Amino acid sequence: MNLHGKDIKIFAGNSNRELAEEIAQKIGLPLGASVVGHFSDGETAISINEPVRGSDVFIIQSTSAPVNDNLVELLIMIDAMKRASAGRITAVMPYFGYARQDRKAKARDPISAKLVANLLTTAGADRILTMDLHVPQLQGFFDIPVDHLQGSPILARYFLEKFQGKVDDVVVVSPDVGSVGRSRRFAEKMEVPLAIIDKRRPKANVCEIMNIIGDVRGKRAILVDDLIDTAGTVVNAANALADMGATEVYACCTHGVLSGPAIDRIRTSVIKEVVVLNTIQIPKEKRINKLTILSVGDVFAEAIERIYGDISISTIFTQL
Repeated sequence: MNLHGKDIKIFAGNSNRELAEEIAQKIGLPLGASVVGHFSDGETAISINEPVRGSDVFIIQSTSAPVNDNLVELLIMIDAMKRASAGRITAVMPYFGYARQDRKAKARDPISAKLVANLLTTAGADRILTMDLHVPQLQGFFDIPVDHLQGSPILARYFLEKFQGKVDDVVVVSPDVGSVGRSRRFAEKMEVPLAIIDKRRPKANVCEIMNIIGDVRGKRAILVDDLIDTAGTVVNAANALADMGATEVYACCTHGVLSGPAIDRIRTSVIKEVVVLNTIQIPKEKRINKLTILSVGDVFAEAIERIYGDISISTIFTQL
């Protein structure tokens, strides 16, 4: 593909090859020829095996676990492209790791999300394409353009089709106060009411349910969050909803981090189904029956084509 005098090339690191291949296929291009591996001492080894001089280069890499390995892979690939005189370099990060470290929660805390933003820019990225940052304000950590896609339209569409439009007894639930904005937009797309769980978190990865604001009795509840990590929050929230009389509890998120005890917690929970997007590649051993994985390939492929063609992508941020 060649537009306005420059061609487009799509490369991928090792974090989510499955999604990268899907995106490239939808655009109608092969993935760029590259080898992303390690030297015997563990250092990351990158070889770009085709010319990129003057090309519009897109590097697809989620900085999911192993987070540091995948981040360094991305940084070195960006540097390699820059030194090979790529025309423009876009880091396509379906999942942006370190996004939760966006502020100083206590004295002497780092703001790691800002450091990662600086590293990407210093390595040579000209723009970032990502989806559902933990907080949208992270876009302001960058001095380069950030295109911020939303996963909620894909998730909302899935549930509308699943329930065949019959949503009179459906309520969308925010698992905490911080997710209210995201959950409200989701509820508006489905045209259903919103409930909020007020919780207190005594320490990291531990939460205590305090109260439910809104009516959930006799309703099918959908918990909405940007990510599910250890699943403690979503499982405790589901238990609280069941105790308050919800007939069925579903959960959905953009990023299925699913670390530590997450899969066991979900398997034994009252949650009927957990729906995630494939921004993070989920290994086969974690793909339990309760887990449904939807693809973001179409959205990212369209965004990449629009960026390449210098066309606005705002219309795909919120399309349903």
